[in-house]
Amino acid sequence: MENQNITPILEVAWRKFAQYDATSVKRTSAYNNLRKWIAALGILATLFAILSTLYQENLNPIIAIILKILLVLSPIIASGLAAYTNEFFSSGDWLVARAGAEEILKHIYLYRTILRDNPRRREWLEKKLAKIQRSVFSGMNGELVMETYKEEVPPPSRFNTKDPNGETGFHDLSGDEYFKFRLENELNWHIKKVNQKQRERKNLQRLIYISAGLGAALAAFGDSGLAIWVALTASFTSAFLGWQQLKNLDLVVRNYSKIIMELSIISDHWKNLDAEERTQSEVYRMVNSTEEILWSRNVEYIKAMQEALKESGLDEEASLINRVIQEQRESDKRSKQNREDSIIRFTKQKMDEASEELQETFDNALGKLAEEASSDVVQAELAAMRQAIQTLAGNIAERLGLSTSLQSIAEEYEEVEISGQTPQGVLNDLISRYPKTNEIKG
Repeated sequence: MENQNITPILEVAWRKFAQYDATSVKRTSAYNNLRKWIAALGILATLFAILSTLYQENLNPIIAIILKILLVLSPIIASGLAAYTNEFFSSGDWLVARAGAEEILKHIYLYRTILRDNPRRREWLEKKLAKIQRSVFSGMNGELVMETYKEEVPPPSRFNTKDPNGETGFHDLSGDEYFKFRLENELNWHIKKVNQKQRERKNLQRLIYISAGLGAALAAFGDSGLAIWVALTASFTSAFLGWQQLKNLDLVVRNYSKIIMELSIISDHWKNLDAEERTQSEVYRMVNSTEEILWSRNVEYIKAMQEALKESGLDEEASLINRVIQEQRESDKRSKQNREDSIIRFTKQKMDEASEELQETFDNALGKLAEEASSDVVQAELAAMRQAIQTLAGNIAERLGLSTSLQSIAEEYEEVEISGQTPQGVLNDLISRYPKTNEIKG
């Protein structure tokens, strides 16, 4: 390998990359630790609330006081950490630093490959560094608070500078060297990372399923003493879901998988070329394609993390107890509404069925009565009843002497119209001749 003299602009670029890289790593770790503490305090607050409810009367007075203090302090501390995180981490400055570091790295490799013979490459890299620094400054809202990087460059944490045949970070790269130190290194790194992220995603999903299933079991089969522990399992489930949302592992795995596929295609193409086919234009094509793919990965990752940061609610995590209580109330309300709806549906169904049965019975009864009424026996009985009534009425009339008198009056007054115009004398005469009976009037 031909070693080149260390150019000042390249050393400046590596040092600036190392500064942004270290800042991003440090700030990311701090943010993740804060989120872990907020989630843990939310779970502890729920635990202390349950213990205080169940065992307050049976505990030693000193332990009871300590438990009460912890119950009060845990949500207060969680709220304080949430406020601190919102104040100093809501801008996602570590993502801005990561973007700056990756863009500098991209231009370093372009400087050492495609622009290796260009006499103006130092000026080009200087302008690119100035533009990146201004972008980082703007992205951090004008607060460029970073520690100066004072260790060797390239940073040993990213590159094995002790290997005499390895990457020095300063010499110009041939096509084979770029393939080994950049493309293959990134491909292997992404393969390792995607498997790590996949294991993390599966483990997190298992924890979510276990905590949710345990809570459902306690709610379904536990008595009043066990059912209260559902709040604790719910707090675990909420914490795991919040962490899953923060890490955005589904999108990260897909993003890394796409990078692996694209880099593998470029790698396969380069390996398929014979020595004489690995021309400078092929080198430029490999370098340009690789850097564009890696930069797109960086853009997608930062966009995904910014969305996760925007959607994550720290205030909700800090008030986990209230969330659990509210969700339980809503669940009870939904259960009550479902029960009422079921009762109404059941009652309506039974009433409709009873109404149909009653109508059918009524129709059958009417049909049966009509059928019986039209029979010869019933008709003969009805005729006999009518004849008996007429005979009885005639006997009564003859016994009272009414039949002859009434017949005589009817014949005499046949031509007389009884109305409001009938003379009073005629009416009086008619009334005087009407046969008298012994019936009591009134």
